[in-house]
Amino acid sequence: MPAAPAAAGTAAVGGTSDGPGPAPGAGRPDRRRAERERRPALRYRIITVSLLAVAALYFLTPVYWLVVSATKSSSDLFGTFGFWFHDPDPLGRLHQVLTYDDGIYARWFANSLMYAGVGALAATLLSAAAGYALAKFRFPGREGIFNVILAGVLIPGTALALPLYLLFSRIGLANTYWAVLIPSVVSPFGVYLCRIYAAAAVPDSLMEAARIDGAGEARTFFTVGLRLMTPALVTVFLFQFVHIWNNFFLPLVMLSDSDLYPIQLGLTSWTGYADRQPELYQYTVGGAFLSVLPLMVLMGVLQRYWRTGLTEGSVKA
Repeated sequence: MPAAPAAAGTAAVGGTSDGPGPAPGAGRPDRRRAERERRPALRYRIITVSLLAVAALYFLTPVYWLVVSATKSSSDLFGTFGFWFHDPDPLGRLHQVLTYDDGIYARWFANSLMYAGVGALAATLLSAAAGYALAKFRFPGREGIFNVILAGVLIPGTALALPLYLLFSRIGLANTYWAVLIPSVVSPFGVYLCRIYAAAAVPDSLMEAARIDGAGEARTFFTVGLRLMTPALVTVFLFQFVHIWNNFFLPLVMLSDSDLYPIQLGLTSWTGYADRQPELYQYTVGGAFLSVLPLMVLMGVLQRYWRTGLTEGSVKA
């Protein structure tokens, strides 16, 4: 009989005969406190957003000026406020750019697409093959070759322009499409990036499984290696495309025929004659605006392929 009150008291506070238990919801304050600690403070978020907004404004302001200026005439380009429209006629101005001098700008545009597209694609495949071989195969001199490639990353392209011109002049390829295309297919940075990515993203066990199934080394590379290296390949392609598209010095050294010019060299030649033909100022601005569009489209289309973790689940643990 004396033990009954103690048992009743224990039951009253929600315990059991074995001992008191945790009160309902006892862990919720700790969980909420931990979530608040993990969440960045409001002031840090405000600072981050502010810095990103300033950076976006800094990079987008020249593009906005280019869009506005491409709609103006040559006189309005210098006589009106630069950051607002004045008698805009975008289609008419761009039509003048495309039809000037029998449509030479369209030819320059096609040349740039050919130089950048073919050169970037060839450079990507060559970099992928070289990086894959350096990462997944062991052979004498492998590290020495890789170190030489790293040294190539440090050499500026302008330092190689004159030796390349002398070489291509000796073999008769100067002032041809090949004089710009052949140097564009070599990308030391692409080889470096593909080697690093292939070493991390292409498992040896997956390659061994392909070999057991009867696949040769070439088939393993094209069916397994290239697919797993897609993010690195997209990065190399974009970097090389932008590099070739904006390249100015190499075509300047190699080419003397204006029909072979890329956009950058062609627009520079227009600027040289603008003192005698003032309308070329407006044509240069309009041509610069058109030259930005392929890069914007390419970035928008290919950025969805910049993903990591493509090998997740490809190898059974």
